[in-house]
Amino acid sequence: MLAFWILLALSVVVGEETPYHPAVDQALLCEIRKKSPEGVMSISSGAPVSIEHATTTLNMPLIHNHFFMDVMTNQVRERPIDRTVHPKGTGAFGYFEVTHDISDVCRAKLFNEIGKRTPVAVRISPATAERGASELARGVRGFAIKFYTEDGILDFPGLNLDKFFSREPTQFVKFAHSLRRDPAVYIHNPLKLLDTILQVPESLNMLIDMFGDRGIPKSYRHISHHNIHTMQVENAYGDTSFIRFHCLPDEGHQFLTDAEIAEINLADPDYYTRDLHDSIKKGDFPNWTCYVQIATEEDAKRLGFRLFDVTRKLPEDEFPLYPVGKMVLNRNPKNVFAEVEQLAFCPGNLVDGINGGPDRVFQARRFSYNDAHLYRLGPHVKEIPVNCPFQGRNVNPDSVNSEPVSWKPQQKGLLKVVPEDISNFDQARDTYENMSEGEKTRLHGSLIGLLTPASPSVRNGMIELFEAIHPDLGGTLAERFNSTMTR
Repeated sequence: MLAFWILLALSVVVGEETPYHPAVDQALLCEIRKKSPEGVMSISSGAPVSIEHATTTLNMPLIHNHFFMDVMTNQVRERPIDRTVHPKGTGAFGYFEVTHDISDVCRAKLFNEIGKRTPVAVRISPATAERGASELARGVRGFAIKFYTEDGILDFPGLNLDKFFSREPTQFVKFAHSLRRDPAVYIHNPLKLLDTILQVPESLNMLIDMFGDRGIPKSYRHISHHNIHTMQVENAYGDTSFIRFHCLPDEGHQFLTDAEIAEINLADPDYYTRDLHDSIKKGDFPNWTCYVQIATEEDAKRLGFRLFDVTRKLPEDEFPLYPVGKMVLNRNPKNVFAEVEQLAFCPGNLVDGINGGPDRVFQARRFSYNDAHLYRLGPHVKEIPVNCPFQGRNVNPDSVNSEPVSWKPQQKGLLKVVPEDISNFDQARDTYENMSEGEKTRLHGSLIGLLTPASPSVRNGMIELFEAIHPDLGGTLAERFNSTMTR
């Protein structure tokens, strides 16, 4: 009788491995499977159904046809709600390996031994492309890394650019909406983006990169990961430092032109996803070298908010890139829905030794990411296998009545930083001045395409901002549009 009920609890499919279930004896389960028929058709609860129920709905009220009800309700509920940003993306799995010791700066265990490998999951995505849309459009790419450490999950949801568009978190909604389809007619309206830029001039620092060569990478194997936040960390003695984390592609930064993108788009709008999948499948594993920029408490006192401003990168001449490890992606997902679409990243998923970023954008992301997961995937999002920490729960029956191990957190509170009035254009000016003539020409062309549909007043307002970045940039655009602005 016991065997009968266990059999009913299973959906037996020919050729599948026995699923693990903690409440069922595995040896008994194997015996049952050996004695079971070649295949049993069942509904999702495991109850078997007749061939008549599965193949016809005649002569029976549908509410009594368990197979029909099960199939239909599962079909209409089979997908979760799409991400509101980064809805289209791809992912892969691999490892992070420590190559350099930074224990004097950060005591996090994933960094504590040269040669140590920590499993990782990665998701890469265009910022606003809907499901089914082309992933080749010019723009920012999300590049999120989940580290499965012995101390729990560490998430670094970052970007392929080393800066963010605004230091004020409430501006994010406005920026996201400006890149989406106009809800009135459901088509893209580039003028919405221009209106947002005019109101958020610090976004130009990111815009220069976005409309330059880095806006259309050759592949996902040729883009960087930047965590964008300056994170407060501690060593074993409780000493505080600050780091920015970056992963740079070992194949180098390579890019496509607008003409190449247009040609590829006609044949394969999923080009980036296919390229990443195929490279891993054939053993040509994508890899990145990971670095940290390190700042001290004295640097924080000297620079103030500039050290934590997400719209600015930390200058490498003052804060050089210090190598810390390698990241390799060597496994494609076996099931994209289960392993990529249900991946949930949150900046608030931290481990001992990494306290987070004191800036407002980090604080806002800690809330909004978690809230998005609860809405999209439900309250048990962290029990979805791909989001579970590897150490899991203690299921040893001998320890049921034992006392839990005490752990006392050592980290200090986050440093308090206050936004200041700082220049919005100096780093954008440096970026432009360091471009080659070819890069400048391509940037001019991209910006001309952006400004062409704008009204003269909006166009002149944008040209004034570009003039503030560099006279050559603003002057070139003004000449192209015969602007009457005073120079």
